[in-house]
Amino acid sequence: MEIYVDDDTKLTLHGLQLYYVKLAEAEKNRKLNDLLDALEFNQVVIFVSKVARANELNRLLTECNFPSICIHAGMKQEERIAKYKSFKDFNARILVSTDLFGRGIDIERVNVVINYDFPDDSDQYLHRVGRAGRFGTKGIAISFISSDADKEILEKVQSRFEVNIPELPDEIDMSSYMTT
Repeated sequence: MEIYVDDDTKLTLHGLQLYYVKLAEAEKNRKLNDLLDALEFNQVVIFVSKVARANELNRLLTECNFPSICIHAGMKQEERIAKYKSFKDFNARILVSTDLFGRGIDIERVNVVINYDFPDDSDQYLHRVGRAGRFGTKGIAISFISSDADKEILEKVQSRFEVNIPELPDEIDMSSYMTT
């Protein structure tokens, strides 16, 4: 059976809370650390735009006592598969990735997605945030907005999918993104 969705507004992600944070590029690392400290999570996927950024952010997270693993296209397939399996088996709770991980990867325990680098288009946004809240669970997706281009794409996402993505509040009710 094939299913065709001819209305983008029907591509909503039920059970998923969507937010953005407006900040300067230089503030991203501090905000990410604050979020990882404050949020309750099973597993987190953090999306970045480039392989070098994935490697560097993975190193920084580990230095800040947030053990993470990294998956990107610059790795041999065997290494990517081994790291994917390790993440899926819950041997790691934080994954840093490029868009390689944005499609077709379903891991039940992922309940937080952070767009450290905002995606280039609304399709990629949908694929990335869709990694959280799978299999009828709840989730939260937080996107960092650090440029006018990011803001434009966020506006396109809201228009295309007919959703309102508010600014991240100071406090978030854990029950809104954690399945108990």
